[in-house]
Amino acid sequence: MKITAFARKEQGTGASRRLRRAGQTPGIIYGGTEAPVAITLDHNALFHALRKEAFHASILDMEVDGKVEKVLLRDFQMHAYKPMVMHADFQRVDMTQKITVKVPLHFVNADVSPAVKLSSALISHVANEVEVSCLPADLPEFIEVDLSKIEAGQSVHAADLVLPAGVAVVHGDATVANAAA
Repeated sequence: MKITAFARKEQGTGASRRLRRAGQTPGIIYGGTEAPVAITLDHNALFHALRKEAFHASILDMEVDGKVEKVLLRDFQMHAYKPMVMHADFQRVDMTQKITVKVPLHFVNADVSPAVKLSSALISHVANEVEVSCLPADLPEFIEVDLSKIEAGQSVHAADLVLPAGVAVVHGDATVANAAA
């Protein structure tokens, strides 16, 4: 995904408030060998991009005044009651070093599992995301959890997940889903 941002000179509460009134969102790019850069982003484009799951767990191409950098969304702050993004933090990514990122889980085949079909069990999704470590090029958009073989009383752990090549789960003993009768 590609994002366009502009470097900003003014910093502080008053400057950020003026930006927000003008339809912009203040942000920052940090990390790597370069100094942090204060940026502004178009609020509406950022707000709609934040609604996409892939935006949170993928390497982004951030263009700042004509220079493109690889970044990862690390944090964002929302207004307490308005649908407004207050600030966004992006981290530079070195494509040769491993990163640790939370990746969303997609649960499939729960309706055809023996736990549901034969035992009338309920399958609970204990976790919605898992923390993985990998090179940025290997970062998956999501991880699919196949529940077609789960029996009543069994659990699926993070270590049991089928992962793409080069991707490792940080906490393998964490429970992802369980079936309770």
